[in-house]
Amino acid sequence: MNFNLEHSVNQQIILPKNNDVTLFIKREDAIHPFVSGNKYRKLKYNLLEAEKTGYKTLLTFGGAFSNHIAAVASAGKLMGFKTIGVIRGDELLHTVNDNSTLCFAQQCGMQFKFVSREAYKEKTTETFIEKLKTEFGDFYLIPEGGTNALAIKGCEEILTPQDKIFHYICCAVGTGGTISGLINCLKPSQQVLGFPALKGAFLQQDISKFVSKTNWKLITDYHFGGYAKINTELITFVNQFKNDYKVPLDPVYTGKMMFGIFDLIEKGYFPKGTNVLAIHTGGLQGITGMNTVLKSKSLPLIV
Repeated sequence: MNFNLEHSVNQQIILPKNNDVTLFIKREDAIHPFVSGNKYRKLKYNLLEAEKTGYKTLLTFGGAFSNHIAAVASAGKLMGFKTIGVIRGDELLHTVNDNSTLCFAQQCGMQFKFVSREAYKEKTTETFIEKLKTEFGDFYLIPEGGTNALAIKGCEEILTPQDKIFHYICCAVGTGGTISGLINCLKPSQQVLGFPALKGAFLQQDISKFVSKTNWKLITDYHFGGYAKINTELITFVNQFKNDYKVPLDPVYTGKMMFGIFDLIEKGYFPKGTNVLAIHTGGLQGITGMNTVLKSKSLPLIV
């Protein structure tokens, strides 16, 4: 992989009403076709470390439509690593060919280990990791979602000196790695707003482990019921946004974030004259899988 890519482009989003707020979106999704957005940032220094320390195998964790699983599989193939994915849900063993994410990862050479949802809860324990080492040999461990100190180091490179003009930096939040990197490189005059894609108060504590600054806040009103939970209103917004701005959003992360930003602007949350930058963290590969779910529920599809 090329770890000397140019920084992503900031694209202006012309708001439907003149709210005296300027909005741009940083197109991190365009960094790489398969290892895009924050996955590129999180993997960058982890892969360099694995290469430096002589590991031949990467092992990580994820669910059925995990952006992280797809990115690790693709990056491993590009850099010559063997990859192993520990997948949540042993019922998925016989459905790989019907799952766009797992099928892609397998085509990249990833080997799967499917575990029950109950066993998956133990994935961070020493006993669980030792069993994996007995089965697969030595490997470089990348946590679920990719968040660790090296991932945060990579996410600290998302913002450029030119981004100092923005008063607010907005990003979707999953495991907390991306927002932690953004917080660490903030200017004193800036604030990060995080839009969690899932319910739960634990994110505040998780993020606080990696940051010392206090100019950040979680906006918890736009998770739409929890992780990967969506409704017709969100689908309509995502499709309209793509139609209006030629920018695809994923429904799990960036769609919820952008929906929230538009709603906050409409409600007057941001002072007049505010410059807002939204970070597009990628995740577009998950749309195909989400559409499979939506079709089974007779809901509108994401275009």
